[in-house]
Amino acid sequence: MHEPVLLREVIEGLRVRRGGVYVDATLGSGGHALALLEAIGPEGRVLGIDRDPHALARVRERLGARAAQCALARGNYADLAAMAAGAGVSAVDGVLIDCGVSSEQLETGERGFSFMIDGPLDMRMDPSESPSARDVVNELPERDLVFVLRMLGEEPAARRIARAIVEARAAGPIATTGQLAAVVERAVGGRRGRQHPATRSFQALRMRVNRELESLESGLEAGLRLLGPGGRMAVISFHSLEDRLVKQNFRENALAGRYEIVTRKPERADGQERKENPRSRSAKLRVARRIV
Repeated sequence: MHEPVLLREVIEGLRVRRGGVYVDATLGSGGHALALLEAIGPEGRVLGIDRDPHALARVRERLGARAAQCALARGNYADLAAMAAGAGVSAVDGVLIDCGVSSEQLETGERGFSFMIDGPLDMRMDPSESPSARDVVNELPERDLVFVLRMLGEEPAARRIARAIVEARAAGPIATTGQLAAVVERAVGGRRGRQHPATRSFQALRMRVNRELESLESGLEAGLRLLGPGGRMAVISFHSLEDRLVKQNFRENALAGRYEIVTRKPERADGQERKENPRSRSAKLRVARRIV
């Protein structure tokens, strides 16, 4: 089961209160949502959102008797305002966005997220959406591949990798995660270090396929507007692009005078959590509060 990251810090950062109304905009396996339900008691309510229908099915089963307190909705948190209105929610006490990919997604080969497990090259959080990673890898012009790898993956070998992809797909479509990982590894060359050579490329393609930064930017604005006075937003990011976007958004909204930044520096997992859950090592939590 996917372990929720920074669980204690999230509950404390949101200042969860009994009887409150909260949004978990990235349900995953429901770990954070269950903790929210524990803290709010039987009078509270949680709106849970996820793009992945498999995640929603898991959470429905896991919630059990607590399901009555939850409104579960399939969708992108970029559309949070409309989804909240559809659930009859006009203002909330807190919003949580966890930008991470779930362990279930990474460890299911058929979802095509990981270079560690061979499977169809997909990477879509919502399987009904387009394009897939296969579409991007096989159809994007070389210059656009360079841009994606460099901007979203911060990959220094972006040009070499893009050229290698174009040359490889000329012989036939790149259809699996294993094929793509091998192409990237050959292009990067040299000895393999602590990080797999395809790590940045897979991150970049996943972000491009799911429009993650665009969704985060829209979700931040929608979530902040949904907060009632005193309400808080907590965001967990896992790499510099996400964290930079959250930091900048919170700063701009604080300068406008309606919000204040609670975490001057992002909260990080303690040594025990990092040891027990390696995914938490790169996690950063930032919190903002609505003041008027």
